[in-house]
Amino acid sequence: MSKNKLNLTLPPGSIEPVNVVSPSAVIDTEKQNSEPASASAKRWPPREKPQMTLTPRNTTFNETVSVKSSPVNRHSTLVGKTSIEVLQERLEELGMDDTQRKRMEFFLCQKEKIGELTDDDLEKLGELGAGNGGVVMKVRHLPSGLIMARKLIHLEVKPAIKKQIIRELKVLHECNFAHIVGFYGAFYSDGEISICMEYMDGGSLDLILKKAGRIPESILGTITSAVLKGLSYLRDKHAIMHRDVKPSNILVNSGGEIKICDFGVSGQLIDSMANSFVGT
Repeated sequence: MSKNKLNLTLPPGSIEPVNVVSPSAVIDTEKQNSEPASASAKRWPPREKPQMTLTPRNTTFNETVSVKSSPVNRHSTLVGKTSIEVLQERLEELGMDDTQRKRMEFFLCQKEKIGELTDDDLEKLGELGAGNGGVVMKVRHLPSGLIMARKLIHLEVKPAIKKQIIRELKVLHECNFAHIVGFYGAFYSDGEISICMEYMDGGSLDLILKKAGRIPESILGTITSAVLKGLSYLRDKHAIMHRDVKPSNILVNSGGEIKICDFGVSGQLIDSMANSFVGT
Protein backbone atom coordinates (compact mmCIF):
# COMPACT_ATOMS: atom_id res chain seq x y z
CA MET A 1 0.00 0.00 0.00
CA SER A 2 1.22 3.51 -0.72
CA LYS A 3 0.08 7.02 -0.07
CA ASN A 4 -0.26 9.89 -2.47
CA LYS A 5 -0.06 13.66 -1.74
CA LEU A 6 -3.54 13.63 -0.24
CA ASN A 7 -2.49 10.92 2.23
CA LEU A 8 -4.90 8.43 0.63
CA THR A 9 -4.04 4.72 0.89
CA LEU A 10 -3.90 3.11 -2.55
CA PRO A 11 -3.53 -0.56 -3.47
CA PRO A 12 -0.20 -1.79 -4.80
CA GLY A 13 0.36 -1.34 -8.57
CA SER A 14 -2.21 1.45 -8.96
CA ILE A 15 0.49 4.09 -9.55
CA GLU A 16 2.34 3.92 -12.85
CA PRO A 17 6.01 4.87 -12.79
CA VAL A 18 6.90 8.17 -14.51
CA ASN A 19 9.92 8.28 -16.79
CA VAL A 20 12.01 11.40 -16.13
CA VAL A 21 13.56 12.74 -19.31
CA SER A 22 16.67 14.85 -18.96
CA PRO A 23 16.98 18.12 -20.99
CA SER A 24 19.93 16.71 -22.90
CA ALA A 25 17.84 13.77 -24.01
CA VAL A 26 15.14 16.10 -25.32
CA ILE A 27 17.71 18.08 -27.28
CA ASP A 28 19.19 14.89 -28.74
CA THR A 29 15.75 13.73 -29.80
CA GLU A 30 15.01 17.07 -31.51
CA LYS A 31 18.32 16.90 -33.34
CA GLN A 32 17.54 13.39 -34.58
CA ASN A 33 14.11 14.44 -35.79
CA SER A 34 15.57 17.45 -37.60
CA GLU A 35 18.30 15.45 -39.37
CA PRO A 36 17.66 14.71 -43.06
CA ALA A 37 16.69 11.18 -44.03
CA SER A 38 19.84 10.71 -46.08
CA ALA A 39 22.98 10.30 -44.01
CA SER A 40 25.02 11.74 -46.87
CA ALA A 41 23.01 14.99 -46.99
CA LYS A 42 25.22 18.07 -46.51
CA ARG A 43 24.65 20.19 -43.42
CA TRP A 44 24.76 23.95 -44.03
CA PRO A 45 25.51 26.44 -41.22
CA PRO A 46 22.68 28.81 -40.27
CA ARG A 47 22.57 31.91 -42.44
CA GLU A 48 23.76 35.03 -40.67
CA LYS A 49 21.47 38.04 -40.83
CA PRO A 50 23.12 41.28 -41.94
CA GLN A 51 23.45 43.72 -39.10
CA MET A 52 22.87 47.33 -40.01
CA THR A 53 24.35 50.57 -38.78
CA LEU A 54 23.14 53.97 -39.90
CA THR A 55 25.49 56.85 -40.47
CA PRO A 56 24.50 60.43 -41.34
CA ARG A 57 25.60 60.15 -44.99
CA ASN A 58 25.28 56.50 -45.95
CA THR A 59 24.12 53.08 -44.83
CA THR A 60 26.51 50.20 -44.21
CA PHE A 61 25.97 46.71 -42.92
CA ASN A 62 28.51 46.34 -40.15
CA GLU A 63 27.15 46.49 -36.66
CA THR A 64 23.94 46.63 -34.71
CA VAL A 65 22.17 49.94 -34.09
CA SER A 66 20.46 50.74 -30.82
CA VAL A 67 17.83 53.46 -31.18
CA LYS A 68 16.70 55.48 -28.18
CA SER A 69 13.67 57.68 -28.16
CA SER A 70 14.63 61.29 -27.48
CA PRO A 71 13.33 64.77 -28.32
CA VAL A 72 14.19 66.00 -31.80
CA ASN A 73 17.18 68.30 -31.69
CA ARG A 74 17.27 70.76 -34.60
CA HIS A 75 21.05 70.97 -34.52
CA SER A 76 21.52 67.20 -34.33
CA THR A 77 19.72 66.79 -37.65
CA LEU A 78 22.40 68.92 -39.29
CA VAL A 79 25.27 66.64 -38.30
CA GLY A 80 26.99 65.05 -41.27
CA LYS A 81 25.44 67.35 -43.85
CA THR A 82 27.38 69.71 -46.06
CA SER A 83 27.33 73.44 -45.39
CA ILE A 84 25.28 73.97 -48.57
CA GLU A 85 22.62 71.47 -47.42
CA VAL A 86 22.43 73.14 -44.01
CA LEU A 87 22.22 76.55 -45.64
CA GLN A 88 19.39 75.48 -47.94
CA GLU A 89 17.38 74.06 -45.04
CA ARG A 90 17.76 77.23 -42.99
CA LEU A 91 16.83 79.48 -45.90
CA GLU A 92 13.70 77.42 -46.57
CA GLU A 93 12.63 77.97 -42.97
CA LEU A 94 12.68 81.76 -43.49
CA GLY A 95 9.93 81.76 -46.10
CA MET A 96 11.96 83.43 -48.86
CA ASP A 97 11.15 82.91 -52.52
CA ASP A 98 13.50 81.14 -54.95
CA THR A 99 15.18 84.34 -56.14
CA GLN A 100 15.83 85.52 -52.59
CA ARG A 101 17.20 82.14 -51.56
CA LYS A 102 19.57 82.01 -54.53
CA ARG A 103 20.85 85.51 -53.78
CA MET A 104 21.36 84.63 -50.14
CA GLU A 105 23.18 81.41 -51.03
CA PHE A 106 25.47 83.35 -53.36
CA PHE A 107 26.20 85.97 -50.69
CA LEU A 108 26.99 83.38 -48.02
CA CYS A 109 29.22 81.40 -50.37
CA GLN A 110 31.19 84.58 -51.09
CA LYS A 111 31.35 85.37 -47.40
CA GLU A 112 32.71 81.92 -46.57
CA LYS A 113 35.66 82.49 -48.91
CA ILE A 114 36.64 85.82 -47.31
CA GLY A 115 37.55 84.67 -43.80
CA GLU A 116 39.02 87.13 -41.29
CA LEU A 117 39.25 90.75 -42.40
CA THR A 118 42.22 93.08 -41.89
CA ASP A 119 42.95 96.68 -42.80
CA ASP A 120 45.63 95.62 -45.30
CA ASP A 121 43.10 93.59 -47.29
CA LEU A 122 40.84 96.59 -48.03
CA GLU A 123 41.39 99.16 -50.78
CA LYS A 124 39.56 102.49 -50.45
CA LEU A 125 37.44 103.40 -53.48
CA GLY A 126 35.47 106.38 -52.22
CA GLU A 127 33.17 107.79 -49.55
CA LEU A 128 29.52 106.73 -49.44
CA GLY A 129 28.32 108.90 -46.59
CA ALA A 130 29.06 110.35 -43.18
CA GLY A 131 27.16 111.12 -40.00
CA ASN A 132 27.27 111.05 -36.24
CA GLY A 133 27.88 107.30 -36.36
CA GLY A 134 31.03 107.61 -38.45
CA VAL A 135 32.12 107.48 -42.08
CA VAL A 136 31.02 104.84 -44.59
CA MET A 137 33.57 104.00 -47.30
CA LYS A 138 33.30 101.97 -50.46
CA VAL A 139 36.17 99.46 -50.44
CA ARG A 140 37.46 96.48 -52.38
CA HIS A 141 38.53 93.30 -50.65
CA LEU A 142 41.81 92.64 -52.48
CA PRO A 143 42.08 88.84 -52.03
CA SER A 144 38.58 88.22 -53.44
CA GLY A 145 37.89 91.39 -55.45
CA LEU A 146 34.56 91.79 -53.64
CA ILE A 147 33.13 95.31 -53.20
CA MET A 148 32.04 96.14 -49.64
CA ALA A 149 30.80 99.04 -47.54
CA ARG A 150 33.12 99.77 -44.63
CA LYS A 151 31.79 101.80 -41.72
CA LEU A 152 34.52 103.45 -39.64
CA ILE A 153 33.71 104.48 -36.08
CA HIS A 154 36.44 106.31 -34.20
CA LEU A 155 36.59 105.20 -30.56
CA GLU A 156 39.19 105.67 -27.86
CA VAL A 157 38.34 102.77 -25.57
CA LYS A 158 40.16 100.33 -23.36
CA PRO A 159 41.32 97.01 -24.87
CA ALA A 160 38.72 95.08 -22.86
CA ILE A 161 35.92 97.28 -24.24
CA LYS A 162 37.32 96.93 -27.74
CA LYS A 163 37.25 93.12 -27.52
CA GLN A 164 33.71 93.17 -26.13
CA ILE A 165 32.47 95.32 -29.02
CA ILE A 166 34.01 93.01 -31.62
CA ARG A 167 32.55 89.99 -29.82
CA GLU A 168 29.07 91.52 -29.76
CA LEU A 169 29.25 92.47 -33.42
CA LYS A 170 29.92 88.84 -34.37
CA VAL A 171 26.25 88.15 -33.67
CA LEU A 172 25.63 89.80 -37.04
CA HIS A 173 27.13 86.73 -38.73
CA GLU A 174 23.90 84.89 -37.86
CA CYS A 175 21.59 87.61 -39.23
CA ASN A 176 21.13 86.34 -42.78
CA PHE A 177 17.86 87.34 -44.39
CA ALA A 178 16.62 88.84 -47.66
CA HIS A 179 15.79 92.18 -46.01
CA ILE A 180 18.84 92.52 -43.74
CA VAL A 181 22.09 94.06 -45.02
CA GLY A 182 24.73 91.32 -45.11
CA PHE A 183 27.62 91.38 -42.64
CA TYR A 184 31.16 90.32 -43.59
CA GLY A 185 33.01 91.02 -40.36
CA ALA A 186 34.39 93.61 -37.95
CA PHE A 187 37.82 94.48 -36.59
CA TYR A 188 39.63 97.18 -34.62
CA SER A 189 42.54 99.11 -36.12
CA ASP A 190 44.23 102.46 -35.34
CA GLY A 191 41.59 103.58 -32.86
CA GLU A 192 38.67 102.75 -35.19
CA ILE A 193 36.07 100.03 -35.28
CA SER A 194 35.56 98.80 -38.85
CA ILE A 195 32.25 97.15 -39.73
CA CYS A 196 32.28 95.60 -43.22
CA MET A 197 28.87 95.15 -44.80
CA GLU A 198 27.21 94.25 -48.06
CA TYR A 199 27.51 97.07 -50.60
CA MET A 200 24.09 98.44 -51.63
CA ASP A 201 24.68 100.39 -54.82
CA GLY A 202 21.29 102.16 -54.73
CA GLY A 203 22.11 104.03 -51.54
CA SER A 204 19.81 104.87 -48.65
CA LEU A 205 16.15 105.79 -48.83
CA ASP A 206 16.74 109.35 -47.60
CA LEU A 207 19.08 110.04 -50.54
CA ILE A 208 16.52 108.59 -52.95
CA LEU A 209 13.84 110.84 -51.49
CA LYS A 210 16.03 113.89 -52.05
CA LYS A 211 16.61 112.96 -55.70
CA ALA A 212 13.23 111.52 -56.66
CA GLY A 213 10.93 113.64 -54.52
CA ARG A 214 7.54 112.01 -54.09
CA ILE A 215 7.50 108.18 -54.17
CA PRO A 216 4.37 106.39 -55.50
CA GLU A 217 2.26 104.58 -52.93
CA SER A 218 2.78 101.22 -54.62
CA ILE A 219 6.54 101.51 -54.16
CA LEU A 220 6.10 102.74 -50.59
CA GLY A 221 3.99 99.66 -49.92
CA THR A 222 6.79 97.41 -51.19
CA ILE A 223 9.34 99.24 -49.04
CA THR A 224 7.10 99.03 -45.97
CA SER A 225 6.52 95.30 -46.47
CA ALA A 226 10.27 94.64 -46.78
CA VAL A 227 11.08 96.68 -43.67
CA LEU A 228 8.39 94.92 -41.61
CA LYS A 229 9.65 91.49 -42.72
CA GLY A 230 13.19 92.47 -41.74
CA LEU A 231 12.08 93.74 -38.34
CA SER A 232 10.01 90.60 -37.76
CA TYR A 233 12.99 88.40 -38.64
CA LEU A 234 15.27 90.21 -36.16
CA ARG A 235 12.70 89.94 -33.39
CA ASP A 236 11.55 86.35 -33.97
CA LYS A 237 14.88 84.71 -34.86
CA HIS A 238 17.39 86.72 -32.82
CA ALA A 239 15.37 88.66 -30.20
CA ILE A 240 16.79 91.92 -31.59
CA MET A 241 14.70 95.09 -31.48
CA HIS A 242 15.62 97.76 -34.03
CA ARG A 243 15.42 101.07 -32.17
CA ASP A 244 16.47 103.37 -34.99
CA VAL A 245 14.26 102.76 -38.02
CA LYS A 246 14.61 105.73 -40.39
CA PRO A 247 15.16 106.35 -44.13
CA SER A 248 18.95 106.53 -43.76
CA ASN A 249 18.94 102.98 -42.33
CA ILE A 250 16.90 101.56 -45.22
CA LEU A 251 19.11 100.66 -48.20
CA VAL A 252 18.33 99.54 -51.75
CA ASN A 253 20.34 98.10 -54.62
CA SER A 254 20.07 97.83 -58.40
CA GLY A 255 18.60 94.34 -58.03
CA GLY A 256 15.48 95.80 -56.41
CA GLU A 257 16.33 94.53 -52.93
CA ILE A 258 15.34 96.56 -49.88
CA LYS A 259 17.27 95.98 -46.66
CA ILE A 260 17.63 97.52 -43.22
CA CYS A 261 20.89 98.13 -41.37
CA ASP A 262 22.32 99.64 -38.16
CA PHE A 263 20.04 97.86 -35.71
CA GLY A 264 22.28 98.37 -32.67
CA VAL A 265 23.30 94.79 -31.93
CA SER A 266 26.24 95.90 -29.75
CA GLY A 267 25.14 97.66 -26.59
CA GLN A 268 28.73 98.37 -25.65
CA LEU A 269 29.35 100.07 -29.00
CA ILE A 270 26.27 102.26 -28.53
CA ASP A 271 27.41 103.27 -25.05
CA SER A 272 30.96 103.97 -26.21
CA MET A 273 29.73 106.08 -29.12
CA ALA A 274 27.43 108.04 -26.82
CA ASN A 275 30.29 108.75 -24.42
CA SER A 276 32.54 109.84 -27.30
CA PHE A 277 29.95 112.29 -28.64
CA VAL A 278 29.34 113.76 -25.18
CA GLY A 279 33.04 114.47 -24.81
CA THR A 280 33.38 116.28 -28.16
